[in-house]
Amino acid sequence: MTSKTRGNEPPSAVERRPSTYARIKQAIADGRLAPGAPLVETALAEWCEVSRTPIREALTRLEQDGLVTRTDRGLVVRERSPEEVLDIYETRIVLEGTVARTAAARRTPIDLIHLRHAASEMAAVDTADEEAMAAANRAFHRRLWAASHNESLTDLLDRLDFHIARYPRTTLSRPGRWEQALVEHGEIVAAVEERQLQLAEDLAREHFTKARDIRLEILASEIDSSAV
Repeated sequence: MTSKTRGNEPPSAVERRPSTYARIKQAIADGRLAPGAPLVETALAEWCEVSRTPIREALTRLEQDGLVTRTDRGLVVRERSPEEVLDIYETRIVLEGTVARTAAARRTPIDLIHLRHAASEMAAVDTADEEAMAAANRAFHRRLWAASHNESLTDLLDRLDFHIARYPRTTLSRPGRWEQALVEHGEIVAAVEERQLQLAEDLAREHFTKARDIRLEILASEIDSSAV
């Protein structure tokens, strides 16, 4: 018997499958498609089990995202560089300061509960697990973004965060940085709670300035190691 309530049926496996764009984007993020890797439509179509048309559409979007670049040998995954890190962080420092200031002005009691919970979750993380550290830190900052109640800021920061995720090592693994970050997060939460707009902005900018400097040091050491 044919059911008359198809709208209540669970989605099929095909419907649950991530989009072609999302699959390629994730492969870039986790390094399966490494910086500089050529993006050949036929090979990607075979891997994603789709025709070349959605591959072409996905690559166009990824190029607009800044994750793919066009060279004389075709499209490739964008290379990582100190210049890119500096550009990303200079932009993020400004936006994170703005979002903290806006959160201090617009936060609700529920936002404060979420922020404190995220800070507590971060403090409880096993510091031997770098992935868990990075995930907990990201969760805290996403709660701060949400407290700003500004979708445009959140969208821009989400894009920047994805670019940072292409750099696998977390700045929080630097000796002493984790403990320092926990203190800085606590100070940001207090400023947001007390609606100290300028202080919240200043603390967030300082927090990400330190992260930028550590990230540049990590990248420089990796470049030196590869040159040996």
